[in-house]
Amino acid sequence: MIENLYPKGTSCGAHNEADEEFSPKKPGINTTPSTFTSHFIMSKRKYFVLDTNVLLHNAESLTSFADNYVILPMTVIEELDSFKRHNDELGRNARHAIRELDQLRASGTLKDGVAMENGGILKITVERKDMPGALLDMNVPDNRILAVANSLHKEGETVIFVSKDINARLKADALGIDVMDFEKQKCNFDELYTGWRQASVPSDVVDRFHQEETLEAEGFEFHHNEFVLLQDETNPKHSGIGRATGPSSLTHLNSQYEHAWNIHSRSKEQRMALELLLDPEINLVTLIGQAGTGKTLLALAAGLECVLHRESYEKLLVSRPVIPMGKDIGYLPGTKDEKITLWMQPIFDNLNFLMRHNGRNEDEGSVQQKVNKLIRNQQVELEALTYIRGRSIPRQYVIIDEAQNLTPHEVKTIISRAGENTKMVFTGDPTQIDNPYLDSSSNGLSYTVERLKGHGIYGHVTLSKSERSPLSAIAADFL
Repeated sequence: MIENLYPKGTSCGAHNEADEEFSPKKPGINTTPSTFTSHFIMSKRKYFVLDTNVLLHNAESLTSFADNYVILPMTVIEELDSFKRHNDELGRNARHAIRELDQLRASGTLKDGVAMENGGILKITVERKDMPGALLDMNVPDNRILAVANSLHKEGETVIFVSKDINARLKADALGIDVMDFEKQKCNFDELYTGWRQASVPSDVVDRFHQEETLEAEGFEFHHNEFVLLQDETNPKHSGIGRATGPSSLTHLNSQYEHAWNIHSRSKEQRMALELLLDPEINLVTLIGQAGTGKTLLALAAGLECVLHRESYEKLLVSRPVIPMGKDIGYLPGTKDEKITLWMQPIFDNLNFLMRHNGRNEDEGSVQQKVNKLIRNQQVELEALTYIRGRSIPRQYVIIDEAQNLTPHEVKTIISRAGENTKMVFTGDPTQIDNPYLDSSSNGLSYTVERLKGHGIYGHVTLSKSERSPLSAIAADFL
């Protein structure tokens, strides 16, 4: 059951770390952490039957159902075996799950059930043709997994089928089985932190903000590095933008961060983004916005400014996931650098624009020569994310474009590569995901925004207005 692992449009709710592992879709199932312990004292354990895609999404899902039975049909083991040779996130999760199962096997028999440290019991069940629900086509792997869940359900056990495949959950629901989506490492995209807010205040508060260096805004509780648009209650045009340095403290934006590489902001969100991109005290920045809002261009302009003009970093490193939009064109000839050039063409387009914008009446050839010289002198490096694992990256300005196509684990892996005095910027649009196994709520970019908001060395801005062109703006708004 490995197709459509993270179907787009799947709804999700915001979870605390303690209870985000449980999100049944049927009423009457106890899910809060405070009631789980007492619930199991009074009633029998539940049987969580896991689909293959749950383990491929998060190998730690085996241990996410404390004090319950975790059931793996044999078909799941067979599908994990088919994925273990892949050199991607799915392959790594498959291998991790297989190794964990092998360690559990050492302490008992998986057929009869092996106790786990969290109080749960893990069992591997072999599907039989005489199982209840075998009227389903048992040649289909999905149906063999469902047959195990249905068999336990017919025996009177409390069964919950866990899958990230909507169709599989629909089948289970038709059989009368409780279903749930595995929602650990997910967030509510519709309520995602935007990095800024509007606040209506009396006129004298706006005046005081402009007159004083800092402002204590009583009655508010801001996230660290959150931007606040203070608006006069009687005259919205009388306003000011501040940046939170404490729960209720606001300070003015730094005039040194108003532009980068001769690029000036065209909207308040872009001005906020430049503030974060140029501030050396902010080590991690995320920018979310639809096509044309300037995420990549601003990040590259700030990176060039910090590396070449301010010399705050030794190198600008730019990368993006190697995931095509639509059907893959297949094998690409040439060296690694020649292959990367094709995937990095959007980056080259932006670099050429910035070099042309920074010069005077330069022809296309001289602009391209400047870009090539930056790469040749290793002031700018373009790298595929495939090769970033295991690296240590000190004193560099790192930009990860199209980060919405990364899993939470991949984002964690990339950020953990950061060495001393390294700044990382992740840009992307979670509404345009090309990775078939992610959606707007389960991708690594959205997850990072929700988990890191409020940290002192982190900042985020959601850009809403397209600035690329009038045509790009109406496409983003109406198509």
